[in-house]
Amino acid sequence: MIGLGSDHGGYDLKMAVIAHLAEQGIAYKDFGTYDKKSCDYPEYGRAVAEAVASGECEKGIVICTTGIGISIVANKVEGIRCALCWDVSGAKLTRLHNDANVLALGGGMIGENVARDIVDTFLQTPFSGEEKHSRRIGKIEKGSC
Repeated sequence: MIGLGSDHGGYDLKMAVIAHLAEQGIAYKDFGTYDKKSCDYPEYGRAVAEAVASGECEKGIVICTTGIGISIVANKVEGIRCALCWDVSGAKLTRLHNDANVLALGGGMIGENVARDIVDTFLQTPFSGEEKHSRRIGKIEKGSC
């Protein structure tokens, strides 16, 4: 299951991503917001990150206007490696090299077509498992960097 969350600035893109996931038969859980009324992204970014960290969701997608603030929030949760991606190459490399488990998108920065391609790449690309990448992730997790 994929956890999704956005603030008002990411709401439209989140709804497009949800429609895309539904078309593919991918299970998801929407942690809000549920309309375009002004709200605070930390609530929704944290909810998704905690669901991923607990194992309730396999991966997460968080969206605000730029993707910056909500990615910072998600990365505050232990066990989360959230990557802000604005293109497919970034989505592929963050999965291959960083085993990122949460994707951040900027609703005001990219369009729906690009977002769909980024989401597909993020969800379909496995972690490479290479020793150097595993070692680096281990350092991140231990806080020894």
